[in-house]
Amino acid sequence: MLNAMRRLFQHYEDYHAYGPSRLKTMGYVGAITYVAFYFLRFTRPNPALWDDVPFRVLAVLLFVFMGLRDHWPERLKPYYIRYSYVALLYCLPCFTVLVALQRGGGVPSISNAFIILCFLVLLTDWRNTLVMLASGTGIAAAIYVLGTPDPRLPMDLVMQLPAFALVVIGGNLFKSNTDKIDAERKLRATQALAGSIAHEMRHPLAQLKHSLEGMQGVLPAPGASRESARLDAQQVQALYRHLARGEQAVQRGLQVISMTLDEVSARPLDASAFRYLSAAEVVQQAVEEYSYDTEEARDRVIVQVQEDFTFRGDETAFLFLLFNLIKNALYYVPAYPQTRVTIFVGDQQVRVRDSGPGIAPDVLKGLFEPFRSVAKSGGTGLGLSYCQRVMRAFGGGIECDSLQGEFTEFRMKFPAISAEESERHRLDAIAQARTVLAGKRLLIVEDDAVQRVATRQKLGPLALTTELDEAADGQSALRLLGSRKYDIVLLDLHMPGLDGYAVAEKIRAARSPNRNVHIVAYTSEPAHLARAKALKCGMDGFVSKPCAQLPLLAALQHVVQQPGSQAGNVAGRLAGRRILVADDSAFNRKAIAAYLRNAAAIVIEVEHGAAVLEQLHSQEGIHAVIVDLHMPGMDGLETARAIRGAHEPWSGVPIVALTARSDEPAVAAATAAGMNGFLVKPVDALVLYDTLTRLISGGIGMTPGPEPARSREPQPAAAQEGLLNVQRLESYRRLGMLDELLNDYVPEMARLVDTLREAVDNADVQGSIDALHSLLGMSGEAGAQALYQQVRKLYVPLLEQGEWPTGSTWLPNLQDLATRTEQALRAYCATETRSDAS
Repeated sequence: MLNAMRRLFQHYEDYHAYGPSRLKTMGYVGAITYVAFYFLRFTRPNPALWDDVPFRVLAVLLFVFMGLRDHWPERLKPYYIRYSYVALLYCLPCFTVLVALQRGGGVPSISNAFIILCFLVLLTDWRNTLVMLASGTGIAAAIYVLGTPDPRLPMDLVMQLPAFALVVIGGNLFKSNTDKIDAERKLRATQALAGSIAHEMRHPLAQLKHSLEGMQGVLPAPGASRESARLDAQQVQALYRHLARGEQAVQRGLQVISMTLDEVSARPLDASAFRYLSAAEVVQQAVEEYSYDTEEARDRVIVQVQEDFTFRGDETAFLFLLFNLIKNALYYVPAYPQTRVTIFVGDQQVRVRDSGPGIAPDVLKGLFEPFRSVAKSGGTGLGLSYCQRVMRAFGGGIECDSLQGEFTEFRMKFPAISAEESERHRLDAIAQARTVLAGKRLLIVEDDAVQRVATRQKLGPLALTTELDEAADGQSALRLLGSRKYDIVLLDLHMPGLDGYAVAEKIRAARSPNRNVHIVAYTSEPAHLARAKALKCGMDGFVSKPCAQLPLLAALQHVVQQPGSQAGNVAGRLAGRRILVADDSAFNRKAIAAYLRNAAAIVIEVEHGAAVLEQLHSQEGIHAVIVDLHMPGMDGLETARAIRGAHEPWSGVPIVALTARSDEPAVAAATAAGMNGFLVKPVDALVLYDTLTRLISGGIGMTPGPEPARSREPQPAAAQEGLLNVQRLESYRRLGMLDELLNDYVPEMARLVDTLREAVDNADVQGSIDALHSLLGMSGEAGAQALYQQVRKLYVPLLEQGEWPTGSTWLPNLQDLATRTEQALRAYCATETRSDAS
């Protein structure tokens, strides 16, 4: 009998497990209705009418408490469903039948019975509807018989029993059919979404598999001797290339999942985290970091910066947007081999144009609706709706023009930022950097003298508050680090002799005051290739060349402000800290525990929420709890509520939620349960360190005036054609570096092109790589954006695969581009010099 009652109540709990709270709404409606109906009786006074005040007051109070669910104490909320069962049983069938019996039936009683039956059918499953009707009627009849001297059965109510039965049976049948239709619709939508996500994930998983196979091909046989198992330098570099591509594939897969979850949950972007971004730099970053199927696909995408501009937004969201548009454009390459993708930057717009099959006019109308996919197998159909939501969050918009058989062009329009706002932002950023980096000692390690001058110029605003030293090579840097204490090392990775990786390893291995110095990699090497090696060597940050002034300052600030940015620094902050990790997956616990033990923390692992409470009761000095939200038995939310409601000395311990979901309801639920942080699986080690360090540590100057306004003369035609990055050159003009640009950069670029030609003539692959590397950094720094993009297209495949570009015209084309770039730079400098003089 008891088990049958439990099963019956379980059906009621399941009925109210999902969707908005109908019970809470019924509480408000019932309380208002019962009060209103009581006073309606006075419109026609009847002294003989039975007064139900005590019973009605009880019903109103039960309804009120049911409606105020959100204001219940946390410790009582688990009992809400049980309370609602008792409240509905009394307020609906019991109270209504009792009033009808006491008043001897009548039209009002019959009407009330029909109303109550309808509500009961809506609020319960059919089993509990029948049980509540029978129980409530029985309780009401008992009260009536025991409290009335001459009880009588109202026959008009009895005559309505067939109609009452029809309401109950018909209502439940109709509701059952509706539920089946909804379930089928949800199932189909779920199947479509799951299938499309699986389709989207095939490519990154295939790329990851390819990377793992590449690693397997490089590794020695398992039974090899110690001598034969050694890897040479070329094999080590190959392993890092495969590792970088594997990490890139994982990142791509996580981006697909994040974008899908964000769009399905319609989670708004956090505008408070927006920052000022260079459109040209973000576009270039997207093109470089996109996970292409082949090098041939990479060559199909080009960037033309007609005029860079600044916009305010979220960098990651805009990268996702561009990744999606690039993916859509390249999708049709197998069927349309002539497809090329050009991304234009200028006039407060970013335009992505492809020469693919185009889109039919009737399809264009609903292109940005969710779950719309155009002539594609697979795909979530969420990408373009996500793009639209991102652009609206930025205050702009996205449009699409297309002509079938010719082109498709997506235009992202950004709100203009005034010159005053842009200048104010620049000055504020410089002032903030000056404050954060005040009193710091910084070492610039760079073998190229021109690059050192450029870097020192960019850091010029810090000169009054920050000490700047220079080293021309790795050995000189180590000597300086051995003689005095530094706070930051800005380290070039590609240097003769000791390269940046070797320098970083020696710094971390040395027992000196500079062992935990902040190291920022500063290089022209592709980010996806260099980042893994840089982090392995113990570096804290990564800055790609070329880098404008503000991003460089921001990178230096970041490593200083992030206490968990480097494992050595984290170890000093988390060493000896007792961290309790709760997850039913042993693999997840093992991964997180390994990260924490690497930071010298003491890790306690448990499998479920009850064990968390046991550990907190039995052990003292636990500094933080990491708990998975989804565990059998007591889940993460219940565990957090139990900790906060225990009123023990450890009830205030920092709690970090661990989950695969990052949607708004999950974050809101974790926050409401008393959690302090949020980690999304798979957990990034640095994010884990930063979160714990901030929570455990309790982390739960004059601005210079603006420059005088100056009128701008029209730029030279070459600059307008996309040869030059005018915004970067404008920053050089403000820094007073135009003379250095003409006297140092331009001749050096010409020399590097000659060096490249000599290396090609001598079939010297490594010499060509070195020349392209230097030319890449030099052209980027000089604002020669077309030359920079062309050099990168040559440099990356040559570095990764050691393969020369196909054809015989690439070198003459590069030489011609370098000549035109030199002419454009000289014309720009001459124009700006005349403008300054006037």
